[in-house]
Amino acid sequence: MLHRRASVVVALLAGAVSAAAAQGTAPGRTWPTARPADVGINASVLDSIDAEIKAGQYGYVDRMLVIRHGRVAYDATYRHDYDKIYGDSARVTNPLNPHDPTGPYNYFSAWWHPWYQNKQGDLHSLQSVTKTVTSVVIGTAVTRGEFPGIDTPILQFFDTTKVANIDDRKRRITIRHLLTMTGGFDWNENLPYIDPNNTGTVMEGSYDWVKYMIDRPMAREPGSLFNYSSGETELLAHIFRHATGVDVEEYAARHLFAPLGIERWFWKRTPAGLADTEGGLYLEARDLARIWYLFSQDGLWNGQRVVSSDWVRRSVTPSVTVGTGAGAPKYGFKWWLYPDPLDANKVVWNGSGFGGQLPMYFPDLDLMAVFYGWNILPGRPSLPLRRVMERLARSVTPK
Repeated sequence: MLHRRASVVVALLAGAVSAAAAQGTAPGRTWPTARPADVGINASVLDSIDAEIKAGQYGYVDRMLVIRHGRVAYDATYRHDYDKIYGDSARVTNPLNPHDPTGPYNYFSAWWHPWYQNKQGDLHSLQSVTKTVTSVVIGTAVTRGEFPGIDTPILQFFDTTKVANIDDRKRRITIRHLLTMTGGFDWNENLPYIDPNNTGTVMEGSYDWVKYMIDRPMAREPGSLFNYSSGETELLAHIFRHATGVDVEEYAARHLFAPLGIERWFWKRTPAGLADTEGGLYLEARDLARIWYLFSQDGLWNGQRVVSSDWVRRSVTPSVTVGTGAGAPKYGFKWWLYPDPLDANKVVWNGSGFGGQLPMYFPDLDLMAVFYGWNILPGRPSLPLRRVMERLARSVTPK
């Protein structure tokens, strides 16, 4: 349900939050604004990206938000007729519409995607950026002493008499492995989501996602290799509820959204009724930016400790390498950590979601950006992440 309560690509250098950001004041009900030049940004760079988006060079981009030193310097919404664009596909069953054509897992339905109830400029699907937010919620519970240690074996939270394919490797899976996508399950989410062989797509087509995931056979030793898996994050929803006695969404509402002043969101439920922690959260862009800003402040919000400094540090410190070669990202606790385009020894803290949900934070520059989009079919134009990151970093004018 839609809630009204007092309710990022991100970077860290050697696990330390920038001193400049740590001295900031959190926004109130609204973000303060500034001209780009007033916060040391070359406006022509932002204008050129904006013009390219409007010209359709990057497919369907819905939002570009740029914040520096806690002030909004650029905010543009781009409107698309998604019912016209994807409407024909929305009316037929396919891997991106496996259930009810009117339901929330019809990715072609303009009522559900990308804007909640097709209200453009409002709540937008985060897709897998939900994973990053889920990690932050877990961090709030760890900070409050209400969540077990992350090296706890996950089978403690299941009736093992009802779990298939148990072997010694599955017994060794810990919460840490789920946070870093190194659980070792037999899982292939590297195919396009429109492909019926994508394991994540198959899971979303099932009724009980947690059972589908925990019953998967093992392919390797936990901790040995990063393998992108939405199912591992959905296991965290189950574990969170069993460990705390509270649903992830309810806990987020009390202990994350409320302190940050996030009053409106929507969080989808799996067919079995569990919070969809792998891709179900919708937030307005400026509210998503609040979560990234919290991390830029070392877990403090106007002096209130929301997440421990230790959890922030561990979340945005690389735990595992993803891919090979120059520019390959690393992965923290559900945070994508790309090399800083100006200094490869540093990282940018990123989130990444299907369709083009791309929040990012450059700690040394105290620069944040959020891009929303809905490029959901393979082979179509999309925002060139690394090139845009470099242009944003270079847009900051020298002091």
